[in-house]
Amino acid sequence: MTPDAVGNGEGEAQDTSIEEHEPVPVRLGVNLLWLVPGEVGGSEEYTVGLLQALAEQDDPRIDVTLYVNRRFRKTYPYLLRAFESRVAPVSGSSRILRVLVETSWLAYRSRHDDIAFIHHAGGTMPALRPVPGIVTLHDLQPITHPERFGFIKRTYIRWIAPRSLRSAVAVACLTGFTAQDAIQRAGVHRDRVHIVPCGVTTDAEVPDPVVQSSVMERHGVLDRRYVLYPAITYAHKNHEMLVASFARVCGERPDTMLVLTGGIGPNEEVVQAAIDAYGLRARIVRPGRVSEADLDVLYRNAHMLAFPSLYEGFGLPALEAMSRGCPVIASRVGGLPEVTGNAAVLLDPFDTAGWVTAMADLFDHPSRCIELSRRGRLRAADFRWPDSARSLASLYVTIGRKLGDSSRELS
Repeated sequence: MTPDAVGNGEGEAQDTSIEEHEPVPVRLGVNLLWLVPGEVGGSEEYTVGLLQALAEQDDPRIDVTLYVNRRFRKTYPYLLRAFESRVAPVSGSSRILRVLVETSWLAYRSRHDDIAFIHHAGGTMPALRPVPGIVTLHDLQPITHPERFGFIKRTYIRWIAPRSLRSAVAVACLTGFTAQDAIQRAGVHRDRVHIVPCGVTTDAEVPDPVVQSSVMERHGVLDRRYVLYPAITYAHKNHEMLVASFARVCGERPDTMLVLTGGIGPNEEVVQAAIDAYGLRARIVRPGRVSEADLDVLYRNAHMLAFPSLYEGFGLPALEAMSRGCPVIASRVGGLPEVTGNAAVLLDPFDTAGWVTAMADLFDHPSRCIELSRRGRLRAADFRWPDSARSLASLYVTIGRKLGDSSRELS
């Protein structure tokens, strides 16, 4: 009913069927100022995939506004077409500038746009928050393993992350492993922790064989058996151990290669030094960050994925590989056991001899690869983007209703 009808009780009876059966959608914002394409690792794939699935569902219960940087706008224009959006006057590359914009521009815009709450998808919230916030926690590695990060980053994260998580009205985690970290290490009440898992596209069209051959030829692995590892060269990605293991495996197998995709990270010089020390420049392909289409082909044709990371809140490459039938060897750490289930060979990331044995086994026993491929596809089918998007939308609606109820109680 209209305000006038409520106020004076006069006039003809009003038609209230629309208001009664079509509640106003929850209006919320998603803070993506932190998401610099190509620089934030697996959290980019997770966030973009989740938003794309959310757009495809077009849930009438929610009204989403994206707050993005200029580089995000350039890389993902289709998301800006799918949702209402605001572009901040920054590229996002400067952490200091981004934090300043979050506490000024984002604070102003969220008030101006009449946002009920903001989903801070990068793990932290700005100190100045005129509206409540939800936080996605990808991991707490800067707190659990501060030695792997520079002084400024680890100091900032160790200060801001626990405060953000405890102040959030809800914390979204990708795995139970990360959820337990939020509860035990950051002190978040378990009632405010929710699992919003990652998804993967399992029914993607298989590229034409000619296209696949072209991609593999361009990357120097046509008619070769190769191990794939897609990861930015961060210290915790453990590239050096993989290089050392591969050096022992490839000596007796001249048709084998190691493909290391992903951008350049802080540990790049160490990784390159390890490659040179073992004399493997001719056996290791370093294409850098590749397109999604090229990575899809590399997954489909790899003899195996090796994922020796020292820490993973989730481990999306393992899931992507399994969905394409690529056998997986991964570290028994973090969220990886949850993701892979019984569909991967899990090892201690420091056990070089174990990795040598596992890779040699897959190279030398095709039946073992076939079995892991079968298990991987079955496991990956449990992770669907539509399910993830529904989990997030339900969380949005639940929080919106709680905040609405609180507001009515206060008034």
